Amino acid sequence: MSHSVELAGIGMTFGTTRAVSDVSFRVEAGEFFSILGPSGCGKTTILRMIAGFIDPTEGRVLIGDRDMKGLGPNQRPTAMIFQSLALFPLMSVRDNIAFGLEARGVGRAERRAKADDLLRLIALEGYGDRMPGELSGGQRQRVAIARALAVEPGVLLLDEPLSALDLKLRQRMRAELRALQKRTGVTFIYITHDQSEALAMSDRVAVMSSGFLQQVACPRELYDNPATPFVARFVGETNALAGRITALEGGLAQIQTALGPLTGRAGQGAGVGQAGTIYIRPEALIPGHGTNALGADIERVDFEGAFALVHGRFADGAALAASVPSTRLADAPLPGQRAAFGFAPEHAVVLGDG
Repeated sequence: MSHSVELAGIGMTFGTTRAVSDVSFRVEAGEFFSILGPSGCGKTTILRMIAGFIDPTEGRVLIGDRDMKGLGPNQRPTAMIFQSLALFPLMSVRDNIAFGLEARGVGRAERRAKADDLLRLIALEGYGDRMPGELSGGQRQRVAIARALAVEPGVLLLDEPLSALDLKLRQRMRAELRALQKRTGVTFIYITHDQSEALAMSDRVAVMSSGFLQQVACPRELYDNPATPFVARFVGETNALAGRITALEGGLAQIQTALGPLTGRAGQGAGVGQAGTIYIRPEALIPGHGTNALGADIERVDFEGAFALVHGRFADGAALAASVPSTRLADAPLPGQRAAFGFAPEHAVVLGDG
């Protein structure tokens, strides 16, 4: 049975270091929820507070609407998977999966049956007698998940479990993790610094920076409508042009930049007369587009398969990144050229800098 998780104004201080400040959000039962942010932003500290390894300095952690204050890790309906996986190298795969059940006094026959059920769930049926060292990285990852699921947690906590895998395997494991979560219905709370990982797998994502919660939203909302300058810059690639907001009308904001007036959707903190920045995704910049025209000197063009990423400099020295689909490579400017780009107002957002 999956459980909801609610953080109510939690904070954590280590000595004089403030690691987490007044964080509140709710994870619904059965949700795949990711906490995204750079190293040192407080995301692993939050996970450890949910698991019960540390107690928050202030605020409350509720699991299944029950306050977890005073309850240790073994008293909470959670299981945790660490980056290192920590499989026992001298135990068989089956015994690794059944380890938590043995610690709880479950009989041998029941442990074996449960482990074999989980081996089928993770598509490793017939691998029970192998040792962890005989498995690939992705297979070991699945065994670690099965071991955590064996004790039937209401919440599974995952601390950057894919970071040690190569890119291809990481991409495949994303899909497998998401499918496994859907099959089991267990609440997943997943820690990562990899934005593409969070966007690809999650129902919703919480973005953290320097101990503060920046935004909680579904992946598409996070990408299309960042609430803060940090989220706009951290989640996905973006072109950022600073200026002063001169007008607001019909949900759009005009901002005067060093490159002239530009118009985008009015985002959080956008007010007339305020300093602001317009954020434009690379795929929104179209060569030769007439609206919101921008000129740039092209420095290089990186072919990346499905698209080419055009790099250059705007007249004020700000960096340009424009994405051109492979089907339209004939439209891509060449290095050394002066090129014109434009974008539709609805495909950019203006945020106040305050």
